[in-house]
Amino acid sequence: MGYRSYRRFSLNAIWVLIAINVVLFIATTIDRDLIFLLGLNPVSFPARPWTIVSNLFVHSGLWHIIANMLALYFFGTYLSRLVGERKFLLVYFGGGILGNIVYILLASPFSIAVGASGAIFALGGALAVMVPRLRVFLFPIPAPIPLWIAVIGGFFVLILLPNVAWQAHLGGLVLGLITGYFFRRKKRYFF
Repeated sequence: MGYRSYRRFSLNAIWVLIAINVVLFIATTIDRDLIFLLGLNPVSFPARPWTIVSNLFVHSGLWHIIANMLALYFFGTYLSRLVGERKFLLVYFGGGILGNIVYILLASPFSIAVGASGAIFALGGALAVMVPRLRVFLFPIPAPIPLWIAVIGGFFVLILLPNVAWQAHLGGLVLGLITGYFFRRKKRYFF
């Protein structure tokens, strides 16, 4: 008689990040003023420095959080398996914070940035360098494409959309590409 081994659910950093995002999404849906308290506004940043991190957990709408949490789950799981949870968290928060710094420097001082997109693009950028030929499906394209094309192409498509904090995406992507380069130099990945 054979036994199947099932992978048990384990609470890891990715699930904790997703849970925090979902809880704050529900909270900001109930009380919209929380977006102004937790979102990053360049002009009020000196008085509210926590927003350089808190805005990574606040999303502007249902599709925004769904897209970011799906990308966090898939990119995060893959990167965490390659480099470990500690380095995954460094890339995630480093990309989010650098993205927010670029946003502060380049965006309108009266705008508000919310979302984990800078952190997500850091994960995608690192993976694009480490495993560039990994093939992924990207909706609505019906065939798999190389990861590096999906990440870089996704960046250029997103910056064309209105109300997208391209500065945060750019900062996160740059950090991800750099860390991916250093991770790849230390260990070769053949995927």
